[in-house]
Amino acid sequence: MSLRRAFPVLRSALSRRAPLSTAPATREQHAAGLEAVRGRRAAEAARPPVPAVDFGNTQEAYRSRRSWELARSLLVLRLCASPALLARHEQLLRLARRLLGQRLFDRLMKMTFYGQFVAGEDQESIRPLIQHNRAFGVGSILDYGVEEDLTPEEAERKEMESCTSASERDGHGTSKREKQFQAHRAFGDRRDGVVSARTYFYASEAKCDSHMETFLRCIEASGGASEDGFSAIKLTALGRPQFLLQFSDVLTKWRQFFHQMAAEQGKAGLAAMDTKLEVAALQESVVKMGIASRMEIENWFTVETLGVSGTLDLLDWGSLIDSRTELSKHLVVPNMQTGQLEPLLSRFTEEEERQMTRMLQRMDVLAKKASEVGVRLMVDAEQTYFQPAISRLTLEMQRRFNVERPLIFNTYQCYLKDTYDNVTLDVELARREGWCFGAKLVRGAYMAQERARALEIGYEDPINPTYEATNTMYHRCLNYVLEELKHNARAAVMVASHNEDTVRFTLCRMEELGLHPADRQVYFGQLLGMCDQISFPLGELGFRWGAAGQGRRRWDSPPPPLCAGQAGFPVYKYVPYGPVMEVLPYLSRRALENSGVMKGAQREWQLLWQELKRRLLTGSLLHRPA
Repeated sequence: MSLRRAFPVLRSALSRRAPLSTAPATREQHAAGLEAVRGRRAAEAARPPVPAVDFGNTQEAYRSRRSWELARSLLVLRLCASPALLARHEQLLRLARRLLGQRLFDRLMKMTFYGQFVAGEDQESIRPLIQHNRAFGVGSILDYGVEEDLTPEEAERKEMESCTSASERDGHGTSKREKQFQAHRAFGDRRDGVVSARTYFYASEAKCDSHMETFLRCIEASGGASEDGFSAIKLTALGRPQFLLQFSDVLTKWRQFFHQMAAEQGKAGLAAMDTKLEVAALQESVVKMGIASRMEIENWFTVETLGVSGTLDLLDWGSLIDSRTELSKHLVVPNMQTGQLEPLLSRFTEEEERQMTRMLQRMDVLAKKASEVGVRLMVDAEQTYFQPAISRLTLEMQRRFNVERPLIFNTYQCYLKDTYDNVTLDVELARREGWCFGAKLVRGAYMAQERARALEIGYEDPINPTYEATNTMYHRCLNYVLEELKHNARAAVMVASHNEDTVRFTLCRMEELGLHPADRQVYFGQLLGMCDQISFPLGELGFRWGAAGQGRRRWDSPPPPLCAGQAGFPVYKYVPYGPVMEVLPYLSRRALENSGVMKGAQREWQLLWQELKRRLLTGSLLHRPA
């Protein structure tokens, strides 16, 4: 079965251009990008200057908050700073519920943790908060915060069942996957050690359909909330993770094989985009190993795709895995020791084929809805043993839906050693194929789990060695993307960070590169209830300004005056919602996350206390946001 049949939802995109084709962009696509840049430059003269952003001005940072809300934030942050309390928070919550009863317990939570980090119980009840934040220039990314309350044993069982094939479970098949891409019972509960990301466990196809419907409601609500909305999805919520593991293993092995061939040609150790193989030598090696015939190789690497250079890079190599290749060959990978091809698995069952297809169909439904209502869709990053497949499937969505503007955003975790290579490869691919690059940059959510798993199972730790190295990686990737935005007005990036230094770095580079907030290429994102001292000074009153063209805004007429401290940058809060009892796992993670970032939380506490004292001393304790 070919990939085109296995991925029917991508059929129209595949027929329009070969997946991962490295053919140069058309003249029309180049013209569109150049025209966008010219239009931006023509508007620069009419733009007002960007106000300086002061993250230490508490009066402006918290002008949207009542005094009792500041007091609540102080209380919650102080409680999060208590290791003894956090170590027993689950037992204390159960005790409080028994003593108070459900009604009083719900009220207590809404006065404290729930009120701090969750917007409300349903989409109707959260509207006042969304509208309030919009009035102060901060948009919303809706996130249904309900999570399954599974025991570790239940989570482990679900994971092992959903990450192994039928042939592996019944003993008739032996997995040839690398151990990194095999399910391991000791790490079956993927929630363990993760405090800043939700975890989905596969239960059934019906449950995946339910997750899709939830994502659809969030997309629709985000489209109605603003003209420039965002929504986020996780691919592990949409299907059986077994496919992600298998596909990730294949993609990783083919990439490793490319670097092995590069080493044989004396080109080891070069940067990803600087490594180029001699086609003639590659043909001889590939034919000798039986991967493909000489005729197939010549058909793959034609003058139209490679030009006349006689070399190919990692992007060209990626085109080996495309719609022309039989799916069975995708499950056949080179053995690094023997140089021979081996089957990854015996085969997919018919039901596994259907499950894989339904996952892709759900992705397609969500992307189409996002396109229909004009909402940008961010695909969240997950564990490294899923991520190669997630990134590849996201890339396929980008190639289909990012033709006119960046609708689909891939997420890059900068605590990983290979993130810069992945960013540069994807930017270059977007250039070659002429679609719009969209990225969300994060530091990462799975560090402790990833390190423990690599150490226990015995493969290279994928995480940067230090926090400083992760900061360096983040700024390096961000700088590269900002440089691309300078020359490509059709690309965009979401800087999802609570790190004040990173936000300052972004603002500094934007000023140096001439990137204006009115271009709406650089977005900022933080979680509800955290880092208001960053979000609101950055924010804009520009949600009322007119939109033009493909969802982009222009300053054809002078915008309304910005409030002091409102700098005019597009900034968003992740806004979770759901019933009190069903979002308790989310609240637990928020409490643990605040305890884990004490430097930032301590500064936030000091600023909150400073503002509350200022209001008390100036007689403005009854401050009403306006």
